[in-house]
Amino acid sequence: MKKVLIATEKPFAPAAVEQLKNVLDEAGYQLNLLEKYTDADEFRQAVGDVDALIVRSDKVTRDIIEAAGNLKIVIRAGAGYDNLDLDACSEKGIVAMNTPGQNSNAVAELAFGMMIYHTRNGFDGTSGNELRDKKLGIHAFGNVGKYVAEIAKGFGMILYAYDPFVLKEDIEKHGVKAVESAEELYKACQYVSLNIPANEETIKSIGYQLLSMMPKGATLVNTARKEVINEDELLKIFEERPDFSYLSDVAPDCKDNIDSNYKGRYVFTAKKMGAQTAEANIKAGIAAAKQIVNYFEKDDTTFQVNK
Repeated sequence: MKKVLIATEKPFAPAAVEQLKNVLDEAGYQLNLLEKYTDADEFRQAVGDVDALIVRSDKVTRDIIEAAGNLKIVIRAGAGYDNLDLDACSEKGIVAMNTPGQNSNAVAELAFGMMIYHTRNGFDGTSGNELRDKKLGIHAFGNVGKYVAEIAKGFGMILYAYDPFVLKEDIEKHGVKAVESAEELYKACQYVSLNIPANEETIKSIGYQLLSMMPKGATLVNTARKEVINEDELLKIFEERPDFSYLSDVAPDCKDNIDSNYKGRYVFTAKKMGAQTAEANIKAGIAAAKQIVNYFEKDDTTFQVNK
């Protein structure tokens, strides 16, 4: 019997665990749960004899992988997978996967929640602004970007997108103008929704050069990773441009500086909240369980992210 461990410091919702368990029960697999653990030693002990592992934002380090003697597959229930040590997985022949698209609508809705909250001055009773007829740039037109575009149309925003990995015609069939460069996107749009992954090419790639090009009333909305922002250059923009605002689904390391000097020009969630909906929770968990079953029963590696 295959053993599957769910190791979640921030647990799935009970409804998600129940439905996930149903998928595994039907396949004849055993489910082990490690929830709200506080020590990596608990994680190391729990992973020792399992065949498959499902995590959320939990760090699957080389140390954890070395402790997993039988592990064949690890799945990050979500889109981003920078919490998985892919090199260590590959060295041990472990397949690493994510579950792309399952959290995308939740992330996109949060972007607009932050935009509305900010442009209406935190609902403090003063007069704010509207999103209609504002230009919104979508930086990366993947699953989240498509949902951002769909929601933005309802607000009557004017849409642009830049993604070097998506064909122009595939962007424009969604009613979005495709541009040729990030510079063109930032120069055109008062709002930019940042949806890029964190990798060697993108870490600290969003900084002064791009942000300084944005029109008056510039607002950067980051539902990606804080690591893609060059924070020293972010602070420079804050200082030079009183019209600039930053909305982020995870507080930057320079949060205290921004809080002390630039009140009213930022919104930061208490923790990364993009995927924190009941619906996304359930969809990502079920997708992870199904991918494990399909891997063992059908050798399906469709969502593999390592080599």
